[in-house]
Amino acid sequence: MRWLPILALVLTGLALAGVEVRQFPDPKLETRYHHLIEELRCLVCQNQSLADSNADLAEDLRSEVYTMLLAGKSDQEIVDFLVSRYGDFVLYRPPLKTTTALLWLGPFIAMALGALTLWRLIRRRSPNPPRPDINDS
Repeated sequence: MRWLPILALVLTGLALAGVEVRQFPDPKLETRYHHLIEELRCLVCQNQSLADSNADLAEDLRSEVYTMLLAGKSDQEIVDFLVSRYGDFVLYRPPLKTTTALLWLGPFIAMALGALTLWRLIRRRSPNPPRPDINDS
């Protein structure tokens, strides 16, 4: 039982070792920073924001965003820089254009194809109801 407090201290130290500490001269700047890194996608993890990712590239991009914010760049200038460098994939909500149309329309196309397939399967498996014979009257 003596080792339990030591283990807790070691684990706490390891958990805090990965935390980035950034100093902001203005709370609004810090808010903008957090908003930006939540809206930008990690290119390595692909399903995490820059804020959530521990990848080296995400750390570099967070540093880039931080540096650009301190240099007085607007949010749009930062986003435009990253898009010009990495493409629309860096955005969680890429704009609708010909190169990103499949990203926006793909889920709807897949749902329509699935519904059509399901409808055809149900129609094929359901027994045909008997037709009334004309001569029965």
